[in-house]
This record gives sequence, structure tokens and C-alpha cells, in this order.
Amino acid sequence: MTEGAALWIKDPLGILADGAERGVVVADGRIAELVPVGAMPAMPVARTFEAGEHVVLPGLINTHHHFYQTLTRATPAALDRELFGWLGALYPIWARLTPEALELGATVAMAELLVSGCTTTTDHHYVFPPGLETAIDIEAAVAKRIGIRVVLTRGSMNLSQRDGGLPPDSIVQDEDTILADSQRLIDRYHQRGDDAMTQIALAPCSPFTVTTSLMRATAALAEKNDVRIHTHLAETKDEGDYCRTKYQCSPLDYLEDCGALGSRTWLAHGVHFDSDEIKRLARARTSVTHCACSNQVLGSGGCPVCEMEDAGMRVGMGVDGSASNNSSNLIQEVRAAFLLQRHRYGVTRVSHRDALRWATTGSAACIGRPALGEIKPGNIADLALFRLDELRFSGSTDPIAALVLCGAHRADRVMVGGRWAVEDGRIPGLDVDDLMRRHTVAAHRLQRA
Repeated sequence: MTEGAALWIKDPLGILADGAERGVVVADGRIAELVPVGAMPAMPVARTFEAGEHVVLPGLINTHHHFYQTLTRATPAALDRELFGWLGALYPIWARLTPEALELGATVAMAELLVSGCTTTTDHHYVFPPGLETAIDIEAAVAKRIGIRVVLTRGSMNLSQRDGGLPPDSIVQDEDTILADSQRLIDRYHQRGDDAMTQIALAPCSPFTVTTSLMRATAALAEKNDVRIHTHLAETKDEGDYCRTKYQCSPLDYLEDCGALGSRTWLAHGVHFDSDEIKRLARARTSVTHCACSNQVLGSGGCPVCEMEDAGMRVGMGVDGSASNNSSNLIQEVRAAFLLQRHRYGVTRVSHRDALRWATTGSAACIGRPALGEIKPGNIADLALFRLDELRFSGSTDPIAALVLCGAHRADRVMVGGRWAVEDGRIPGLDVDDLMRRHTVAAHRLQRA
């Protein structure tokens, strides 16, 4: 589509937007107009996309992932383990990660996300063995090539086994190196503005992998540069026990003591917060990412999303790493979150639209991007279009509900910033067969080394 030329996505089978029964007009990378029932576009349109066989959603937003973990899916040594044992089995494998392997792992992750209807993704990369110092640069290059919007979080670990932590000594870095590289990445890649394609956030891995000094210094650096903070918190009971033993306080107390509790922070998991802690999080305007599949695979529990939203918190959604979830499919994560929370709260508290909200406006709030996640005039034109032409959808009536209840797994068209990034279920210019072949070779080499 020519720059500035308006495109009418016309007469969709269904659309997650009020007053857009006849579709939306896209111009200059933004939603220019919603077309209500019985109307025509008010502005001239240069092109029309007939969407009569498509259900249109805002582009889904993934707010927690570890791209490199696509290289360690279904790893035998890590099966049927809880978090600490699972990490202990995988850290030695991740210590062998190379730039070439990371590029392939990140490409697979971002491609899988994109074709699942995800238009914006974060990544939390915290493994930096020797030779992989430019990991975030590698991911930024892949995202630009794939055409997906990213918030790349510069993860960190400086508390290794020799210091009483979990990670091997070879994959951690010292505090000065971490902080210097964090500043370098912000200066080089962080874009301002609601249409930014690449942003940087800072992400100490967890209370049991970073020192208090690093956690505090990272929070201060994020505030200085006006970027967001991300970390794992309250994922398992073991983490709570660790913090109470080492720091004589809860994980949330520890985060607050380090100056990292506030409106620029979003947390991954948030499974084990009590009601008073949820109120504290709401007062601090801190958001939480719900990772339904990963929490179930690792037996960690489930995020108390209804209590959080009732308290005024914003809840987003993340697929988490592909070594726990074993998938990078965000529309499938929506269904998993719906089922998990429906089981927890019952039919009157959780609907399919709640799960879609977590993956759209909720996730947009986590990363501070209000112009994403909702189809309304002025917002960025990030859209996901799904067809209902598979056996799984046969007999369905409500097209929006069908995506969640019947289990959509692949988008037919995906638009990022007004440009088609997926057409007919494929990413233009990406040889998926060749990518899978090379990625599989790299994964097997990593695990055999």
C-alpha cells in the first residue's frame, strides 16, 4: 500500500471494535476511521481489502518471552520438574548458546508469534555466555527483518553458583558490564513515540539471580532514561521462601526496597501475591503479565487476575519461554488463559472477551503503549485477521467467541503499522522450511555439545 493511501478493510465477518461493523479505514499507519453498519467511509479510499471471510482483532501483544528457548523445547532433562529444578537442568545447555543459534531461535520465536496474530512482542534475554555480548543487537536485527514491533528487555544475572545463586558462573556478568551495556542499548535502539518499532526496557532476571545492588542500580538507570522495568516475581513458592530466608522479607517487599516498584514496572507471573500485596501493586500502578501455559506446565499455579483487576491493576498476557510453554503462539495462549481462569473463577467472572482484553489493552498497559491493543481512530494500525475455514470452527455462530472457544491457532493476515507483515498465512520473504531445518540442527547441536 502506498504511503498515505487509504485502505478500507471492508465488511469483516466479525471485528473486536464497537461501531466498525463495515470495517476500518487505515491510512499513514494508523486507524483513520471506523465504518459503522449501513455506512460508507467518509474519506476517499485508494484500495479495498474484502474481509468477508475474516475476523479482525487488534494486533495481539506478548509481554513476556525468552526467544532463545525455542532451541530447548521438550528437553528430556527438564521434563516434569518445578521451576528451580527445571532451571538447573537447562542452565548448562543455555551456557553453550552462540550468536548463530540465538539468531535462529529468535527468528523462530518472532515468526511463530507473528503468524499467531501477535504484532508486538517483548523479550527477556538474560543469558550472556562469553561471545554472546551482543545478544540484544542480534534480536533487534531479526525483529527489523521480520517486521514485528518489539520491546527488547536487557536482562541480567550477576548472582551465580559461586555466590549462592542458581546460574552457572559462565553465563552471568558483573554489574558494571550490565549497566554499561544497558545504557548503550537504550542510546542505540530505544525509540520514542507511540509508533516506535523498537524499544528497550531493563530486566533484572529475578531476586535469586541478581544482587540487591544491581536491582537498585537498574531501577535508578531506568528512571534516569525513562524506560520500563521488567522482572520475574512471585512465580513460585520457592521464590518466596528464598527471599524470606535471604532478605527476611517477601519478594514484593524486596522489589519495593530496591526502588523497582512503580508505574514503569511490569512483572512476569505474579502467581503468589496475597490480597494485601495486590492492593499495594495497584496503588503503585504496577502491572502483571499472566503466563497461563508456562504456569501450568511447571505446576506453579495461576495468576489471580480477577482480584488484580478488581483492585485496579492492569493484567497483560505472555507466552513465556518456549522451554516451559513449548510454544510461541499468542492466540493459543489466549484460549489457555481463558480456560485456566474460567476454571478458577467460574462462568460468571471470566469470558472469552476478558482473555482477549488481557492480550490487547491489558498488555498494552504493561508496556506503556496506549496507542496499541485497541481498534479506534488515531491508534496504530496493528491488526490480526483470522479465517474460520477449518474443521474446528464448523458450526460456530459468534465469530469473536469462536476464535477463543474453538481454538484459533494461525492468522491469515497480520498488519503492523499499516503494512501487511503476514499474507495468506505466510511471512513474505521468509523461507520457513529452511529456517526450521537450520534451527533444528542448531538445537540438536546445542544439546549434544
